[in-house]
Amino acid sequence: MNYLTTIEMSKKWGITSRRIAILCEQGRIDGVVKKGKTWLIPCDAKKPEDARKSNHSKRGVLVC
Repeated sequence: MNYLTTIEMSKKWGITSRRIAILCEQGRIDGVVKKGKTWLIPCDAKKPEDARKSNHSKRGVLVC
């Protein structure tokens, strides 16, 4: 299996390498491996959905 670093994956996904490291720490990316201080991410890993965007709340609608 081929792996990419957080820096390489940040170019692929268009988000910062720090954000990717946080997603790895939170276990939101499948198949990651930590080698020393470096996160190794499978090439075919899917970018997690942004948790701030949800279908549960719409602008101007209160959801309880």
